[in-house]
Amino acid sequence: MIHSDGFRPLDRQECLRLLAEVPVGRVVYTRRALPAVLPVNFSLDTDSSVVLCTSAASDLVRAVDGVVVAFEADDFDAGRRSGWSVVVTGRAAVVTGPAEHERLLRTGPRSWMPMHDGVFVRIGAEMVTGRELTGLSGPG
Repeated sequence: MIHSDGFRPLDRQECLRLLAEVPVGRVVYTRRALPAVLPVNFSLDTDSSVVLCTSAASDLVRAVDGVVVAFEADDFDAGRRSGWSVVVTGRAAVVTGPAEHERLLRTGPRSWMPMHDGVFVRIGAEMVTGRELTGLSGPG
């Protein structure tokens, strides 16, 4: 159902399907008591969690390990005035288990940045919400 504001809510499965189609999203977290947003490449794991790879020494790892964060990804067509946005909210954690780390080396995302000390960060899909803008007529 499309609401009067032109948006259609997306269910969890539709949100996860859409997330799997895009390579980049944004981690939303707190840095020095202020909101911070960082674009990252990512993948979805088999349990629907968001997984990213970053440097073990990064500010991101220090800020998010063990805390609740948000992750947002979207896709838009400006010409058609349509698109979607999905937000995953959950606890972030550095993957520390050797077997899990090895598995993610094979199946997880590859960082777009060169690094020698890469770690995987998993964001649990505790809450998944999304909405779609199906296109509006009229002046922009």
